[in-house]
Amino acid sequence: SALRPPAATGRRAGVVRRASFEAGVTASGERVCVVGATGYIGKFVVQECVRRGYPTTAVVRSTSSAASPYLASATVVEAEATDREALEGAIAESGGTDVVICCLASRSGSESDSLLVDYEASVNCLEVARRLKARHFVLLSAFCVAKPWLKFQDAKLKTEAALAAQSDVSYSIVRPTAFFKSVSGQVEIVKGGGPFVYFDLGEGRSATCNPIAEADLAMALVDCVCDPTKSSKTGTPIWNLGGPDAGYSMRQQADLIADAIADVDAAPRKDPWVLGVPIGLFDLIIGSLDFFAQLTNSQKWKDAAEFGRIGKYYAVEDMLTTQPAEKYGRVTLFDHYKRVVRDGQEYDPYTTVFAKGTAVAAKQGTTKAAA
Repeated sequence: SALRPPAATGRRAGVVRRASFEAGVTASGERVCVVGATGYIGKFVVQECVRRGYPTTAVVRSTSSAASPYLASATVVEAEATDREALEGAIAESGGTDVVICCLASRSGSESDSLLVDYEASVNCLEVARRLKARHFVLLSAFCVAKPWLKFQDAKLKTEAALAAQSDVSYSIVRPTAFFKSVSGQVEIVKGGGPFVYFDLGEGRSATCNPIAEADLAMALVDCVCDPTKSSKTGTPIWNLGGPDAGYSMRQQADLIADAIADVDAAPRKDPWVLGVPIGLFDLIIGSLDFFAQLTNSQKWKDAAEFGRIGKYYAVEDMLTTQPAEKYGRVTLFDHYKRVVRDGQEYDPYTTVFAKGTAVAAKQGTTKAAA
C-alpha cells in the first residue's frame, strides 16, 4: 500500500481494529504532542505526525527553534520538560492533547544528565499526560535497556517502570537498536583512504547490529498512536525494533562501506583498510579513570569513567533484533551508506524517504503490521 497522508477520523478515535491497521499509513486524527521535538529523532517524529494529518504540537526548549523546517505545520510551544508545571501549562494552552510522544534522551549519558532527562523529565511528560487526561503515551526508549549496566539504562528503566505502574493512560515503549547515524561515522574516513577502526572481541569477532533509519523509526513511533498490537491495553507494549537488515558486525560494516563507495563512484571495489583494536584497551582506560575518580572523588572523573563504560558496552554487546515483527522499514544500511558517500553525513534522511513524491511502503515484518 502506498504511504499517503491519511484522513483524520476525529478526536478520541483511539486505536483501530487490528485487521484495519496499516503500518506507516493508519492515523486516528487525535491531537498529538511531541516532547523533545528538536532532538535528533523528535524532529522526524513531528514531520511524520504532520504527514499523517495529526494536529501536532511540538514542545521545544526555545521558540527560536520555531523557524526549523522540521516543525513546519506544527504548533510550537516553549517549555522545559524538567519543569512539570510549565510543561503542563504550555500544552494546555495549545489546546491539550490526546497522545504524548516522548522523545527525550540525555545528551551525554552521565549519571546526573540521565537522571534529569531520561527519568525525571520523561516522567514529567507522563504526569502531564495523565493530568491532561490524554489517552495514550509513547516512549522512545532503547534496545540496550534489556541488558543494563549503565546509568542511562537504569534511568530509562525507571521511566518504563513508572509507565507500567499507572493505569490512567495506555502506553507503548519503542526500543530501537541503533540509529543509522551512530554506525556511519567512519564512511567518509574510509572514502578518503583512512582506516576503519573496530574493537576486536577475539579472533576477528565484533559486535553486530541492525540499525534503523531515522525516518523509519519516526514512522514506527507514530504507528504506536493507534496500533492495537503495541498498546498496553490491547497488545504487547514493549517493541524491540531494528531495521530491515539481517544485521552486520562492525567488520562487515567496513566491507559494506567499501561496496557503497564502489557503487556510487562506479569504480572497482577496493578492500577497506581495517584496523582491529583489542577490546582489553577499554578495560585499561576505564580502570584508570575509575582510579582517579576514587582518588579525587571528582564527578568529572566519574563521568569520564562512565563514558568509557558506554563505549565498551556498544563495542561488546549486539544491538540486534531477529524476529520478523521486530524489523521495520524499507531503508537498508547499504542505502544509507550510499547516501553518505554521495551527499555527506548531514543529508536529510526524512526527506530522502519521501523524495520527489515517490510512494513507498513501510514494512513491518513483510509488508504490513500483523492483522
